[in-house]
Amino acid sequence: MGKRKGDLIIIGGAEDKYGEKRILEEVLEAMGGQDARIGIITTASERSAEVGEEYREVFSRLGARNVDILDLKTRDDANSQEYADRIRDSTGFFFTGGDQLRITSILGGSRAYRELYYSYRQGTAVAGTSAGASAMSGTMIVEGNSNDAARKCTLKMAPGLNFLEGVIIDQHFDQRGRLGRLLCGVAENPGILGIGIDEDTAIRVFPEEYFEVLGSNAVTLIDGSNIKSSNVSETNPNEILAISSAEIHVLSKGYGFDLKRREVLRLH
Repeated sequence: MGKRKGDLIIIGGAEDKYGEKRILEEVLEAMGGQDARIGIITTASERSAEVGEEYREVFSRLGARNVDILDLKTRDDANSQEYADRIRDSTGFFFTGGDQLRITSILGGSRAYRELYYSYRQGTAVAGTSAGASAMSGTMIVEGNSNDAARKCTLKMAPGLNFLEGVIIDQHFDQRGRLGRLLCGVAENPGILGIGIDEDTAIRVFPEEYFEVLGSNAVTLIDGSNIKSSNVSETNPNEILAISSAEIHVLSKGYGFDLKRREVLRLH
């Protein structure tokens, strides 16, 4: 690796936009404060204009003077000179919620993605909420049953944007009962760290490869590196997952996690 990277702020969805707005304040600070030039990427949403204006208003109320809505709806948009220039001019990027497969299918391999990734590697902060959170990892969850026992057939994954390697991220985690599907994802690849982020909760990932928990709820980590056995490769599609010795951590504000050593950190 060796290259500098920007901070990532990965939000579990439904972040506070009208009260104290602590998570979005942190996003603005990471992107440069009042002098930030924030690019709101609305690709995930089918209501892109409405969602873009909502976030423009929120960040403006927080003091941002320059908020640009990057409404990349098509592959042609993603490969245009205009959007490449606007991405290059931004000091931070915010991916809204919606459908994460729209993000990767429209941006993947495009000129816009190359500009975004280069900018991130040079130190520009990137944030995402809900679908925008799921897309941050190299492999992302696209679909899977919530509020159900872990079954192999319920989980579908696809390549993500690869801003954060070696993890899979799930959002709206506790509120939608997604522990089972994240366990299944980790069982399928025990080398990947599963990160489930609750609503109005986020992780801020620093270039030194550790993160801090932000917000009002919890972050659940599933470390499968010490799994002794599972039936994930043997089950019939609808059979219940069996797994032993997966390690689970539940962290709240004031805690963090070292992604290299896979150790819980007490930060405050």
